Amino acid sequence: MIFRKFVGLVAAFAAIAAAAGVCVVALAFALYAALRDIVGPAWAAAGVAGAVALIALILAFVITRKARPKPVKGDSQNLTAKLIELARERPLVALGAVGAAAAVVLKNPRILSAVIAGLFAGRPPPKK
Repeated sequence: MIFRKFVGLVAAFAAIAAAAGVCVVALAFALYAALRDIVGPAWAAAGVAGAVALIALILAFVITRKARPKPVKGDSQNLTAKLIELARERPLVALGAVGAAAAVVLKNPRILSAVIAGLFAGRPPPKK
């Protein structure tokens, strides 16, 4: 049941990503065709690259702005805050750590099933 739900979510995200990719490519062709007659093929290609870079910059800004965790009461430095701080200070180390963790999770089926179960598990009831 959990695996079927996971596969369905992965398929939905893949379909959305494919549709977004098709839209981006179509818009890039349209922008290139519009600019080609005005400024020439080389500058039109540069304009398309600049527009895509600007969109990527805006998306990166929006995503990283929301990535600031709220501090937990009684704990000045929780694990999430430490990890985000590490990623900001040393992005290559953080990227390597994420890659290593992904390799370990994908190679070991027990860890992979624990991660999937943890992602889809409900929250425990609050203590009274």
